[in-house]
Amino acid sequence: MSEKNRDGKRTARERVAEERERQKARDKRRRALIVGAAVVGVLGLAAVVGLLAAGSGDDKSDTSGPVSAPKGATGKDSLTIPLGKESAKSTLTIWEDFRCPACKGFEDTYRSTIHELADQGRLKVEYHLATLIDGNMGGSGSLRAANAAGCAQDAGKFTEYHDVLFKNQPAEPDDAFGKNDKLIELAGQVDGLATDTFKKCVNDGEHDKWVAKSHQAFQDAKLQGTPTVKLNGESIFGDQSNPLTPAKLRQMVLDADK
Repeated sequence: MSEKNRDGKRTARERVAEERERQKARDKRRRALIVGAAVVGVLGLAAVVGLLAAGSGDDKSDTSGPVSAPKGATGKDSLTIPLGKESAKSTLTIWEDFRCPACKGFEDTYRSTIHELADQGRLKVEYHLATLIDGNMGGSGSLRAANAAGCAQDAGKFTEYHDVLFKNQPAEPDDAFGKNDKLIELAGQVDGLATDTFKKCVNDGEHDKWVAKSHQAFQDAKLQGTPTVKLNGESIFGDQSNPLTPAKLRQMVLDADK
């Protein structure tokens, strides 16, 4: 065989080998895209399932007897913890459970935007507390944390402590917030909160019945889960076909402020 023919065959073999390598690379990219899409789909489904599961909690908290609402609580039966100026043109209503992972996800994503808009006087926030995860998973962390948050409200430090609780939220099955000592320990991250008055309020369950009444209001309203987030009365969170973003929330508030 001539040298020319041998070179031609070798070149053909090289072309085949190169094509095979290119095909392998294409297949690898395709598999990566498929896996990536699957992961995104699973995450989206998990968010939806989390919201629906949260709505199924059957909490039998005691709402009988006198109710001690935190200082400064507003609204019907004083079940609302307000943040921001009363004159703000937009009101963001948030129903949350301190053990709820989806609530932590919401707070971690929108916390800075909400604080910024409230500080600017553009947004008033109305926090409502629920105890769904206690009903779903057992334990008392939702109740104990909400009571402690009420005690923080008495001290004028609800927002700071609320944020600390979500930043330090345990895994959903872990009822770490069911221990008052843990809640008091976390209060040490808020300047001036871990006083004897706060500790007594937490240990005495000063606002337990208020929390129970707030959760009952959540159930009576037939809300679907936590977090439930409404801007000026309209639900804005949880729609997978039209997801909320911090930029979108900011723009909606700015538009309403014109």
